[in-house]
Amino acid sequence: MTLQRLSSLVAFSALTISAMGCNSGSVPDPDDNASTLLLGRGINLGNKLEAPSEGDWGDPVEAWMLTTIKQGGFATVRIPTRWSAHANTSPPYTVDATFVNRVTWIVDRALSAGLMVVLNVHHYEEIFSDPHGQRLRFLEIWRQIATHFRDYSDSLVFEILNEPNTDLTPELWNEFLVDALNVVRQTNPDRYVMLGTGEWGGISAMERLRLPDDNRLIFTFHYYSPFQFTHQGAEWVSGSNDWLGTTWGTSQDSADVENDFDTVAQWASRHDITVFMGEFGVYSRAAMDDRIAWTAFASREAERRGFSWAYWEFDAGFGAYTDGQWNELHGALIP
Repeated sequence: MTLQRLSSLVAFSALTISAMGCNSGSVPDPDDNASTLLLGRGINLGNKLEAPSEGDWGDPVEAWMLTTIKQGGFATVRIPTRWSAHANTSPPYTVDATFVNRVTWIVDRALSAGLMVVLNVHHYEEIFSDPHGQRLRFLEIWRQIATHFRDYSDSLVFEILNEPNTDLTPELWNEFLVDALNVVRQTNPDRYVMLGTGEWGGISAMERLRLPDDNRLIFTFHYYSPFQFTHQGAEWVSGSNDWLGTTWGTSQDSADVENDFDTVAQWASRHDITVFMGEFGVYSRAAMDDRIAWTAFASREAERRGFSWAYWEFDAGFGAYTDGQWNELHGALIP
């Protein structure tokens, strides 16, 4: 690890140790592997701002949600945001000011609650089917986001794009992420920025990801394996009703998770980069006991390897908060 890289991590870790105080009641021991978690334990505000319009897929964001997340022991909130649904389709691709103000209000409430924030570009469907046709629009959207939030503290982290897929291939994504990072760096030279993989953000395309030469990057991946278990009965997945009743918990099941996380840890070590598991979870139609077991195991194994994480998600189909209170998944996430 270079001295420059080490210095930047130490500075960012100081923020995170403060943010993690509510998780443990004290500053983590420097010899404890969990103290390397830059963003600690987080949760996604899913089915909110990444819907076509806020409220289409569930309750809109309210201030109490952010304070509840903080009081629940989480250090970070990830805010999936569909900017493309609120931006003009012709130059200069202006994002609607009302939407910008709404996102800003939510980010401010989260930061005021003492949370760190991961803000991304989510569900930009047009770029996946027509990447070259959407390239300039994508960059101009990021130019506006980066300029708007340029004076925010390091407690705000940018994530370039959620789950690149389809025609935005891993190879093409390597080009797009450099362009987007260059746009961000024009106004945010020191902000931490997350980069994920092609092929839907999982680990299958990890070896094809080419990281730019930038010492303020965080690697993010999503984990929903085995998919037939985590997405059984998911209404948006064709054939998923056939998976209902799939269980999890054998020694081989555990070994598969360990092997996957070891693969990520080894790749991250080779590339000298911090890891954030930005999404993981089990849909509500699986048996709760199995959901708890998988969630607890994935959380602890991620932490054991020094990964920060954000559970998917707060209060919708995968939710850890239901019927006005934290459910049993909360204990799996925050033991």
